[in-house]
Parts: sequence; structure tokens; C-alpha cells
Amino acid sequence: MMLSAFKNLSVTSRITTPFRSLSTLVLAEHEGGLIKTSSLSAVEAAKSLGGGNSISLLLAGSGRSLKDAAEHAASSHPSVSQVLIADSDKFTYPLAEPWAKLVHLVQQSGGYSHIIAASGSFGKNILPRAAALLDISPITDVAKISGSNLFIRPIYAGNALSTVRYMGSSPCMLSIRATSFPVASEPADLKSNVSSIDKVDLSILDEDDSVGKSIYVKLSSQISERPDLGNARIVVTGGRGVKSAENFKMIDKLAEKIGAAVGATRAAVDAGFVPNDLQVGQTGKIVAPELYMAFGVSGAIQHIAGMRDSKVIVAINKDADAPIFQVADYGLVGDLFDVIPELLEKLPEKK
Repeated sequence: MMLSAFKNLSVTSRITTPFRSLSTLVLAEHEGGLIKTSSLSAVEAAKSLGGGNSISLLLAGSGRSLKDAAEHAASSHPSVSQVLIADSDKFTYPLAEPWAKLVHLVQQSGGYSHIIAASGSFGKNILPRAAALLDISPITDVAKISGSNLFIRPIYAGNALSTVRYMGSSPCMLSIRATSFPVASEPADLKSNVSSIDKVDLSILDEDDSVGKSIYVKLSSQISERPDLGNARIVVTGGRGVKSAENFKMIDKLAEKIGAAVGATRAAVDAGFVPNDLQVGQTGKIVAPELYMAFGVSGAIQHIAGMRDSKVIVAINKDADAPIFQVADYGLVGDLFDVIPELLEKLPEKK
């Protein structure tokens, strides 16, 4: 395959000296008074930048939810030295315009060497606008950090890795692939490592026409007892081969029985089988569960880019030549409409 020739592709930007001192601002996303796991993965990424790195978490919002999130953030990770909170109705919803101005304000006062966010909808929404205000070029979807200014990111849908050396002006702005920086299990004495909580002075935050160019309309989400797709230990995914939304209920039943999250390919989402928040792939969610089960998934390169880091991949497809078998650890050539009912019958219930 021609892309294999690019495995060690290296892209280098302007060359100057690396950062003399390290301090990182992590843009943190919170919900229900808790810091999201993807933001804690961004803290793990910040640890990889080098020793002596001072890490600050930036939270924005309003009311009780922000206060609870700040308290959680202060004891959420031993590497966090400071929690900064921006309490204002402007940040009730994570819109790009006010958040970008906030990042610009905090950077001017803090002079951070790095700014990091997880490469999800939150980070992808805010980082480009904030980078434009700071007049810097961000490095996106970083999967490995080899130094304070040396990063590895996937290209060509993950078929090649690009090594990027950042030698621009401070700050170096990154979005990281959360699945590449798993959060370590919580140590027993974590509660004793409580960082300081400080308010950001918003009195000098200018008002201009950019604030208000986008408005929050609504949030549509499904309430489910199943694990979150982005953090689940087991993911069961259905593809175009499931054929209909009605048939997709088999995927739901199997996931429920083994305590797994449900995923889908873009083809299944576009066909209306399931909502798009279940899409796994380059334009969906990036997952890396311990077990990934793919039913009726052909293995398009865009889908594989979103799940290839899974620890064990099991593929079931009646087409023996389906590309999914090239990345699968275990493959079964068979009809999913025969296989799933048998699994439902023989697999034990989740504990």
C-alpha cells in the first residue's frame, strides 16, 4: 500500500529554541458539576510536555454548576496546580466567541507556554478562534508528545504519522486525542492534593460585535444508563449491514446485555438508523475501548481512524474480503442476523 511509505513522514515548521520554562493552560469542559474525562486527558497530555510544568485548568460558566465543577477540578488530578474560573452569564453555554476572548484575556495575564484542549466538539469549536486572536497556528489532534515542542499526529485518516516541531511564538496551542492520553486510576490520597481556585477578572473583558454572532439554541441528548461512548470499556458498533433502524435494536440488546456502549458507522447514521452522536470515525467520535465489536461494518478508512486504537477488535461480516478484517484481532465471516441472536442466547448477563 502506497501510504506505508509515509509512516515516518516529518513536517517541520520555523526553527528557533525550545521553551525556556513551561506553564500550561488546559481548557476544561464540565457538565453536571464534574470535569469531563477528556479534559483530564488533556492534563495527562500536559504532563508529557516535560518536568517543572505548572498546569492550570480554566473553567467557565455560571451558578452552582460552575462552583461544583471548580471544587471537583481542584482535587481531580495531582498535577493541577491552579483552577481558574470565569463566572459570568456569558459563559452559560460554551460558545466560541466569548470563550475565545476569555482565552485571549487569560493568556495575556498568565503568559502560558502552552494551551491545550481535548479534540472534541468543545475544543474544536474554541481553539481555532482563540488561535486567531493570539495570531498563532495550532497543532491539532496530537496523539503523542515527544517534548515541549515536538508532537506526533495522525494524517491520512491515521494511515501515517506526522512528526511536527513547533517553533513559533508562545503559546503553543494543541488539541489532543483524548484516547491517546488515558487518565490514570485515582490514587487514594488524591483528596489531599487540592489546588487553589482563583477567579478570572472579567472587568476588562471587552464587549464587541463578535460576541453574539452565534447563539445557543438547544441541546439534544439521549438519557441512557449505558456507558458513555467516548469512555466505555466495551463498544458494540453496527454498520450499513444492519440494514434498518428496526434491526439496529439487536445491537442495542447486545450492548445492554454485556454493559457496552453503542456505536455506529457514518453510513448507518446517514441512513437514519441511529442519531449522529453515536457515530464512530474520523468525523465522529474517537474511541479506544478494551473490546470493540463491529457488526456489518465494512471497514472504511474514515471509520477505522476512529477505532483502530481499541485493545481488541472483533469483526463480524458476511463478506470475507471486507477491509475491517485487516485490522481485526478476531474475525468471523458470518451473517450478523444469525450471530447476534446466538450471542444474546449464550452470553452471560452483565454483572
